[in-house]
Amino acid sequence: MNEQTKREIRMYGCTIEEMREAVEESLEFRFRGAEMMAVSIMSDCQEMLAHDNGGSYDFMVVEDVRQALNRAKWILTTYRDNDADWLGRLQQKTA
Repeated sequence: MNEQTKREIRMYGCTIEEMREAVEESLEFRFRGAEMMAVSIMSDCQEMLAHDNGGSYDFMVVEDVRQALNRAKWILTTYRDNDADWLGRLQQKTA
């Protein structure tokens, strides 16, 4: 595993290519759009943090939230409204 792949996994919990595939095959992405998919991920983060934990969070919860927020930011920056790159890929997949 090269350094870039290790970095992506530390940052997102998966590689960018795995994330791109998961996003573009998602029904939520296709029907509701990138912004709503990112909002949904951020809502999940809120839920993970909302449980009463006595004032301390387990390292894994914090790490899951951090990676999920990074995925939401990646989605928002990668799938901008008029980004012809991803629109072309999506159209090819559905053709």
